[in-house]
Amino acid sequence: MERKAGEMKAFVGGIIVDGFWSQQEDELKGSIMLATAERQEVALRLRSVLFAWHKASWYGTEVEEIEHNGRKMLKLSPLTAVDYLSAPQHARLLRVEWSDRLQELMAIASLIREALLGGWFEPDWSRWSEQSRAWRIAWPETEAERESQWVELLASAAGSGDSGIEQWLSDAIEQMLAQGGEVSEAWRQVGLAAGGETILERKSGDEEDWLIAIGLRKDSLPFKTALQLVEPGETSFWQLRPALQDRNGGPWIPIIRRGEQWLAAPDANAGYEPQPLPEEWQLLLSPKLEKEQAKWLAALPDWADEEKPGDIKRLLNDNEAWAFMEKASITLLEAGCPVLLPSWWEAVRSRKLRLRAKMKSSVGSEAQPMFGLDQIVQFDWRMALGNVDLSESEFMRLAEENRRLMNIGGEWVHLDPHDVAQIRDWMKRVGKRKGLSFRDVMEMHLLGGSPLGDDELDDSESIRAEVELNEHLGKWLEQLQHTTEIPLVEKPDSFLGELRPYQQQGVSWMLFLRRFGLGGCLADDMGLGKTIQFMAYLTYIKEQKTGNGHPSLLICPTSVIGNWQKELEKFAPSLRVYLHYGPKRDKGEAFESAVHEADIVITSYSLAQLDEEDLRLVEWDALCLDEAQNIKNVYTKQSTAIRSLPAYHRIALTGTPMENRLTELWSIYDFINPGYLGGMGEFRKAVVAPIERTRDEAVISGLQRWVKPFMLRRVKKDPAIQLSLPEKNEAKTYIALTAEQGAIYENIVSDLLEKLDTLDAMQRRGLILASLTRLKQLCNHPSLLQDESSKNWDEDRSNKVTRLLEMAEEIASEGERCLIFTQFVEMGHQLSRLLEERIGIPVPYLHGGVPKAKRDEMIDRFQNQDVPGCAFVLSLKAGGTGLNLTAANHVFHFDRWWNPAVENQATDRAFRIGQTRQVQVHKFITLGTLEERIDEMIERKQNLNDQVVGQSEQWVTELSTDELRELFALRKNWLKG
Repeated sequence: MERKAGEMKAFVGGIIVDGFWSQQEDELKGSIMLATAERQEVALRLRSVLFAWHKASWYGTEVEEIEHNGRKMLKLSPLTAVDYLSAPQHARLLRVEWSDRLQELMAIASLIREALLGGWFEPDWSRWSEQSRAWRIAWPETEAERESQWVELLASAAGSGDSGIEQWLSDAIEQMLAQGGEVSEAWRQVGLAAGGETILERKSGDEEDWLIAIGLRKDSLPFKTALQLVEPGETSFWQLRPALQDRNGGPWIPIIRRGEQWLAAPDANAGYEPQPLPEEWQLLLSPKLEKEQAKWLAALPDWADEEKPGDIKRLLNDNEAWAFMEKASITLLEAGCPVLLPSWWEAVRSRKLRLRAKMKSSVGSEAQPMFGLDQIVQFDWRMALGNVDLSESEFMRLAEENRRLMNIGGEWVHLDPHDVAQIRDWMKRVGKRKGLSFRDVMEMHLLGGSPLGDDELDDSESIRAEVELNEHLGKWLEQLQHTTEIPLVEKPDSFLGELRPYQQQGVSWMLFLRRFGLGGCLADDMGLGKTIQFMAYLTYIKEQKTGNGHPSLLICPTSVIGNWQKELEKFAPSLRVYLHYGPKRDKGEAFESAVHEADIVITSYSLAQLDEEDLRLVEWDALCLDEAQNIKNVYTKQSTAIRSLPAYHRIALTGTPMENRLTELWSIYDFINPGYLGGMGEFRKAVVAPIERTRDEAVISGLQRWVKPFMLRRVKKDPAIQLSLPEKNEAKTYIALTAEQGAIYENIVSDLLEKLDTLDAMQRRGLILASLTRLKQLCNHPSLLQDESSKNWDEDRSNKVTRLLEMAEEIASEGERCLIFTQFVEMGHQLSRLLEERIGIPVPYLHGGVPKAKRDEMIDRFQNQDVPGCAFVLSLKAGGTGLNLTAANHVFHFDRWWNPAVENQATDRAFRIGQTRQVQVHKFITLGTLEERIDEMIERKQNLNDQVVGQSEQWVTELSTDELRELFALRKNWLKG
């Protein structure tokens, strides 16, 4: 349609709008142009006026404004023009008149919209262009009535019956497809169903097949065709042949040709003779198969039969059959050619070759007992593919033949060359060894196998070497994983205490591991009696005379040496106890001679490092670490010294086998069973990295299975424990800062944020940790930050101190007792002094500098109900583990450690066996400060410790400046006025 010049009249309160459809070879081609009269101020506002209510164009913002031949115009895309002109939505307060030719375009737009909604069109492949990669719409000739409407409109609008209206419809359709969304995806799916990724992949010669495939044409043939692959029968060759299916469904029937006639050829093995096909099929079949043959060869040109040009190869060997099923069949399907493959193919191709080690039957039995993780175990190696088992020699023979497919025992198997290479390399490495260690066996069995491939290979793609335990070891491992299956030992007669059922089970578990030379970690919750269980273990060994003739060694924190000494005197008086402690302790030969007659030697972690040479003079029977988390850092001299001590059996006692990091778990396991979790570097790469990076559930689950056999953990909430412990109630006490504290707080944070971006990484971390400590001290009391000369410990300067004194006084008036934990030594001293002044009764303070004798005296006096005393102040490090302080039924955490595991350990000094009253836990939190923010973060955090068996303050140093600003910023609405 050519643009016509026309007069447009302007009238008051309205406009006249003209429009034309441009088909000129310029930037306007295919667009509908709108313009108004020569009132410049209206022309400038034309878009906002006309599209004021048109949501589809975002109220005109997506309509392009251009200048053409000196006039301001609006350029509408074909699809926008259809949508708008079929129902214009202009400003309602303005009168608009449409020119005659624009009204003609509106009528066309309405009909195109109706055609789009009704689907009154189809692709016209005669207009498909290889150059433009576009196709055009054709109007169905059967719709004569609608066709007359198009012709009438075209003649009226352009003066001729050209195909312009089809052009507009076609352009609108192509714009819809180009925009993506539901229409484009539906179009793509149609293309896939018809054998191409997109419609444009189809050639014009396939138009009829394509239209049939998408349902626009009806297939008049009474049958469907497919190419079928048939596995070898009497010959060793596979066969490709055509197959037919009735149009209405039913089985696929393979066919053969005899002379000029096609016959149905069912499986000859079933006793069927070839049968003639229906006569009407005979006439149609040859032309159809010639066409199909051409399509097969067009898709697979390399599969042409050398002896019969124009025909696809019919006889295939095993490797060719594998190539056809693996790749060629997919190519045919993508080209729209149906393919029939053997029913077992999907199962066979998805089977992963497995390397299975079958343990020789006698290992682990009484006739051939197994001892220690380094015990070498002999295996017979088998390769498994589905239900087919291959011996090592059979596998190697088949691998030499380099075959992809083979029939073994009537079942087809598929060997991947990459898998074969992996197993060959594995067998060469294992072949140089006499067998596998029991450590290897445990790892392979508990983790579901060991990958053979490179570390870089995806674990799901790598073959895994699996182990098949014999009956003896299978039962043994079942007992370790379900400790209720372990036979219970009787309580030793010389043990004077009573063992609860779960404690008897714990003793039996330790003795069970001892029989096989394997260490264990008793990781019961604090307060469940790990001390009792180990004392019963020692008493049993002495009574049954199952030791190696040497004493056992117990290493524990200095603060609980006296507690162990008293407990042994009470419950196991038959054991001869030697205390290796103090400045006058024996050394060298004197030490060796002194411990010769002892059953148990007790020393501290610090002395274990200092006296390493003396302790190594004895081949210890059992080596036990109490509060074993003290060796969580494997690289310290203390940890190294303890690991080097020789012992027949190793035991770790801890309520928190992992406080902050997975490497702490590794450290304890490397003590009880050296090498069990592999080297530290290997463990970091295979376990720590994927868990810390992505919280990989599969790795976490695998680690659980891996550590479970050598860790016994029971928690107080477990119904099986049946402790009848009283309830423990935790409450948070929120306290506001004073105005003085608030001002100092803001100065510290401001100073921190100003310096952060000027420091390197190490300096930055140091400044953050230092500021963190200062803020925590400030929340306790401002005097912790001041010089001695200016310190004023007035309780009014800290609402925390005021509230603690009030609550402690109330507890004392009710005749109850409390523990108060703080991590700052000076704060502990001042709390002790202020409490004594307030209550008038001595308040002891236990910290790391208190000598052992003084510690024991403090604990005895507090536990003695006849001695006046209502409060006991403790540092978290010195008093947070190993003590029994059940005289208290209130626990205060004056300042937070921000590690739930550590705080729970401290709480369990009072909430443990022997407690008869309800325990109240009070956690002090200063409102508006980082104490409140971090408490909120801990509440939200899913603790990894709950999954495998936490974080320290180090994580704060890795936050960005903005995150630190948010963390440290003071919420001023909580300042005390």
